[in-house]
Amino acid sequence: MVKITLKLRLPQLIKDVSGYFLFIKIYLRSRVYKWFSRFELFKDSLVDLLYKKRGKYARPFLHFGTIGLIFLAITVGPYVFSGSDDNNEVATDGVLVSKAYGSNFFTQQAEEVRLFRGGEIITHIVGEGETISSIAQRYGLDVSTILWENSLTETSKIKPGDELRILPIDGVRHKVQRGETIYSIGKKYSLDESQVQVIVDYPFNEFLNDESFELATGQYIMVPDGIKTIKAIPTIARSVYTTPDAGSVTAVGSFVWPASGRITQGYRFYHKAYDIANSSGGSILAADSGTVIDTGWDPSGYGNKIVIDHGNSYITLYAHLSVIQVVGGQRVNRGDVIGQMGNTGRSTGTHLHFEIRQNSVLLDPGSFLR
Repeated sequence: MVKITLKLRLPQLIKDVSGYFLFIKIYLRSRVYKWFSRFELFKDSLVDLLYKKRGKYARPFLHFGTIGLIFLAITVGPYVFSGSDDNNEVATDGVLVSKAYGSNFFTQQAEEVRLFRGGEIITHIVGEGETISSIAQRYGLDVSTILWENSLTETSKIKPGDELRILPIDGVRHKVQRGETIYSIGKKYSLDESQVQVIVDYPFNEFLNDESFELATGQYIMVPDGIKTIKAIPTIARSVYTTPDAGSVTAVGSFVWPASGRITQGYRFYHKAYDIANSSGGSILAADSGTVIDTGWDPSGYGNKIVIDHGNSYITLYAHLSVIQVVGGQRVNRGDVIGQMGNTGRSTGTHLHFEIRQNSVLLDPGSFLR
């Protein structure tokens, strides 16, 4: 009788168990789908936010996200790994000896955040013994950037207690005037049309319209790598022919310093030359022996310039001169005086703009000067 009853109930039991597992399957699938759907919704919302305004928020998000992960790793990491026996040993005196070494949490993103300082302009109080050059080096900026932002010149003096505004990156901070556009501002600070993109890409510049990049009158924007210049006034150099022709010359193959002074602007992608400044001026020397192939006023911004062909695929250019002391076709020896330092053309102070070219390619003078 019992066997008959069990035999009759077995199919029902199997059916109930199958139904139970089917329910579990449907329930889990439903729950997992809901979790996945919520995750996708959150992800899509986040991506939409990062894509808005041409990705304006993407870089800050990555930067601060990285900083957040670093903070968690530094604060929580020691607790997570404190119980691990793999990296620790107990000495015979019962003192715990750790073999673990802290990770290097330095990242390129964190470095960029540090350099940008969140786009903040800070005020530096000049300390005892500080110079504009040392302050610029401290903040990783070019001397010119500090001079321009604080309306100073190369001859300006600073003293302890003075306040200087320090920009987050090299360039110019510009107050927008009525009718100005990013293109007119870029042109004003020596950026061509393709380089104006740096104004848009700088994450802390804001626009009334992120599609047309409309600016508000009176707002400040940063022009990264912008160069502040004064209006070029054609000043024809005095014709002072004092250096005689050297006759037959041969280039040595190495270059001497063409002027005495300090480097105010080095070789960069937008300034492929050295600027050597000296408030008292001084003589300009031929960096190597060669033939003078061009002299006179250059309207493109060089002002009074001299170009020397050294006959070994190298050419040097000397710009912003006040006096030219050689003529075209003349041959000069290495170290001969060819002119006097000046402030002509697109120049903000007395200095020499010096270029080295090889087959029309501009090279870093710092790799050649001795």
